[in-house]
Amino acid sequence: MEYIYAGMLLHALDKKIDETSIKKVLEAAGAKADESRIKALVAALDQVDINEAIEKAAFAPAATAVPAAATTATEGAKEENKPTKEDTKKKEEEASAGLGALF
Repeated sequence: MEYIYAGMLLHALDKKIDETSIKKVLEAAGAKADESRIKALVAALDQVDINEAIEKAAFAPAATAVPAAATTATEGAKEENKPTKEDTKKKEEEASAGLGALF
C-alpha cells in the first residue's frame, strides 16, 4: 500500500509520478523501496487518470448500497435483498483489483 500512497502523495502535490520520485518518497518515510514494485506501479499508472479513479472509488460504495435498500417497500422483502457478507466481500475484491493486484 505504501507504494500507492507514495503515488497519491506525488499526485496531490502535482509532482511527476516516476520511479525516482516514488523511491524518494518511500525512503523519506523510512520504507525500503523495491525497484520491481516501483516499476510496476509507474507502469500501471501510466495510462490511468488518477482524478477519475479517485472519484469512482469515492462514490462506488454509496452507489451500490442505495439500490439494495430502496428496491422494496416491505420489511420482509428488504431482508431478502440485503447483500450477504460474501456479496460485499466479492464487490470489495472486484473494486480492489487493478492497482491493488500489484501488491
